[in-house]
Amino acid sequence: MAKIVVHGSENIVKPGFYMPNRFSVEAGKVLHQLLDGKVCYLVDSTFAPEEELMKYLESSKAVIEYFDFRGTTSLAMRDLIRARMAEGLSVVFLPGKVAKYRGTYSDVPSPFLRHVGSLHISTTPLFLGHYGETIRTLYRECADPACHEEFCILPRIAAGPQTGARIMAAWLEKGAELYAARPLLDTSLTTNLVHAMKRFPKVEVVDGMTGSALPNFKALGVSMAVAKMLRKRDDRRIGVILPPGAGGVIATLSCLLAGITPVMINYATSAAAFESTVRQAGLKTFITARKFMQKLPQFPWPSEEKLILVEDLLQKTPKLTLASNVLTAKMAPASLICSMFKTDSRSGEDEAVMLFTSGSSGEPKGVVLTHRMVMANVGQCACRLDLTDCRFLASLPIFHSFGMTVNMMLPLLTGCMVCSYPNPTDARTLNELIKKYRLTLVCATPTFGRAMLRRAEPDTYESVRYFVLGAEKLQPDLEKEFIEKCGVYPLEGYGLTETSPVIGANMPNVDLVPGSKFFIPGTVRPSIGAFLPGIAIRITDVDDDTKELPLTERGMIWFKGANVFSGYIGRPELNKEIFHNGWFKTGDIGQMDLNGFLTLGGRLSRFSKIGGEMVPHEGVELALSQGFGLSAEDGVQIAIAGVSDPQKGEALVLLSALPQHQRSSEEKEILSSIRTMLAEQSVPTLWAPKYLVPVESIPVLATGKLDLRGCKLMAEEALGIQS
Repeated sequence: MAKIVVHGSENIVKPGFYMPNRFSVEAGKVLHQLLDGKVCYLVDSTFAPEEELMKYLESSKAVIEYFDFRGTTSLAMRDLIRARMAEGLSVVFLPGKVAKYRGTYSDVPSPFLRHVGSLHISTTPLFLGHYGETIRTLYRECADPACHEEFCILPRIAAGPQTGARIMAAWLEKGAELYAARPLLDTSLTTNLVHAMKRFPKVEVVDGMTGSALPNFKALGVSMAVAKMLRKRDDRRIGVILPPGAGGVIATLSCLLAGITPVMINYATSAAAFESTVRQAGLKTFITARKFMQKLPQFPWPSEEKLILVEDLLQKTPKLTLASNVLTAKMAPASLICSMFKTDSRSGEDEAVMLFTSGSSGEPKGVVLTHRMVMANVGQCACRLDLTDCRFLASLPIFHSFGMTVNMMLPLLTGCMVCSYPNPTDARTLNELIKKYRLTLVCATPTFGRAMLRRAEPDTYESVRYFVLGAEKLQPDLEKEFIEKCGVYPLEGYGLTETSPVIGANMPNVDLVPGSKFFIPGTVRPSIGAFLPGIAIRITDVDDDTKELPLTERGMIWFKGANVFSGYIGRPELNKEIFHNGWFKTGDIGQMDLNGFLTLGGRLSRFSKIGGEMVPHEGVELALSQGFGLSAEDGVQIAIAGVSDPQKGEALVLLSALPQHQRSSEEKEILSSIRTMLAEQSVPTLWAPKYLVPVESIPVLATGKLDLRGCKLMAEEALGIQS
C-alpha cells in the first residue's frame, strides 16, 4: 500500500464542496477522517471509482449519492449539494475509472469539470500527485523512491464564472510545485548518465550510415579517456559541432565528465549568428570531426588551433589507454567512476548544456539548461511515453533542444536503443532505417515528415508507436495523408528551447473503460496536446501582463516548472520583461480546454495591431493559401510581415514568390482581387494586406520555419521603412 503525505489540512472547510483531480483508497481514508466522517460522495454509476475505494466508503457508512450525469441539470445538482451541506455534510465530487493516456494529471473528463463549474458553488480543489511512475522509469533508485502519493487540500475557490478553468489552474500549479520538489532533480545529470549507462551497458547507439554500433559501456569508456584530456585545459565551455550519433554522445559526455559545459553549435546558421554564439558563450575551443567538416565547406569553421578533431584525438590516444578506460567503464562500479570524475560537483542549478535559439526574430539568444532542467524534462517525457522496448530515430540535430533532450539524453537515461542519422532531409534512408531497426519513436518537423511520407510504403511505419511532429504547425492535409497512406496518427507536440524543451504533445487514444462513455482524450486537434506532468500555465491579456485571464480564454502564455529556464545569458533587460514572480512569458498566444489541451494562436511577433485589433499573420497566410490553391507540398510561397503605419499603427505586407505576383505594376489590381477573395471567405477586412512585395523566394530557416526577421527586413527594405 502506497504511503500518503498530506498538505494543506488548514484549507479544510466543514461543510464544504470538494473537487479532486483523482482519488484513491488512501486519499479517501485521509479525507474521510479530516471531514469527521460527515461526507457525501457524488458518484456517476457509469463513471464509478475503483471497487476497493467504493468498498471502503461503504464500510465507513459514508453517504453515497448516485446520479446520472447526462440526465442531471446543473440546477438539480446544485440543489442536491446545498441540501446535503445544510445537513452538515461535506460533498465530494468523486472521479471514477476513466480511459486516459499515460501521465495525465487528472481523471476528470472535461464535461464533468464544466458541470462543476456551472454549479456556482465555492469549491475546494484537491490534488493527488503521484510521480513514482516518472522516477521508476528512470535510471536507478533515488534518495526519494517517490513511491508515495501527495494529497493536497488547496485553498477554496470562490463561486463565480469559469470555476472549472480556475480549478484546473490550481491543479496544474500544485502539480508543478510538487514535481519541482522531487529530490532527483537536484542531483547531477552526469552522475545519472554514468549510472544509466552502467545499468544498460549493452544498449547501443547505432550509426545509420555505416551500421556500426557503439554499446553504452564503450561510449562511457571512450568519454572517460577524452574527459581526462579535456580536464587539462582551462575551458569553462566547449563548442560541440557534431551531428547526432556516437560522436555527439561522446563529445557531450566527455565535457560533462570533465566539468565543462558543452555548447551545442548550430552548424546550419549564418556566419554572423555563429560569431554571436561564440562571443556570447566565450568559446575558445570546439570539438568536431574532419569528415563532418568536409561535408560543410560553407560553414565558418574556426582556425585549426581552436579545433579538437575526434579522429585525431582517438588516433593520438594510446590503444592501451582507451582499452583501460573501456574496461574500467565495463567493470568498475558506477559510484567509483563518479568519484573519479567528481560528477556530483556540478548538479541542480549548475550549467549542464548551453543551446542557442534559432534567431528567427533576431540575434541568437543563449539558453543555459541546468542539470535540474534536463533531468526534469527527461522525467516528464518518460512519464508520458511507453518506453518498453523503445527504439529511437535520432535525426534531429543536437543543437536543437528536442534533438539534445529527447533524442540523446532521454534514451541514454532510460536505456533505450538509438539509431542516428545526420541528415533529417534524407527521407528515403530514414524510412529504410525505421523498417530495418523496427524503430518505435520518430521525431521530425512537418516539413521533414512530409518528405518521409512521400517515400513511404504502407508498412514503413508499422513498428512506430509515436510519430511526433513539432517546430511548425501540423497541417490537416498532412495528418490525413499519414493516416490514409500508412495508418499512422501523427502526434503534434510543442516545446521551446527555454523549457528544455518539451511542454506537451498529443498522445495515442486508449480504449474506453467498459461501461463508461467518458474518457480523457489522448489527442485533440488542432491542439499541440496536453501538458507534461509538472508544468503550470497562466494566460494573461496580450496588452497587459498583470491582467490574468481564465485558462480557457485566448491570451499570452506563461509557464512555470522545473524544466523552465531562468533567463538568457547577458540579457538582463530582456529577462526583466519576460519573467514575473517565477513565471516565464513565452511570446506565444493560445488557450486551453478543460481536458488540459493547449491550442496555439501563433507568436505575438506574428500579430499586428491594426486599428486596435490583433490580426494574426498565420491566419492571414492560411486564408491566402486557401484562396490561391496552395498546399504544403508547394513549399513556402507567401508570407505576411508587419510594418509600421502612420494611420493604423501597423500594416500587413504580403511577400509573394508566386509567378502571378511578380509584376509590381499590377500591385493595385492584385491587392484588390485579394481583398475580394478574402471577403468571399468571410475574412475580416482588416486582414487584407496593404502592400505586395514580389520576391524570388521566402526566407526560411534550416528547420523549415519562416525566418521572421528576414521577412520583416525584406518588407521594410522594399517599402523604404525604417524599423
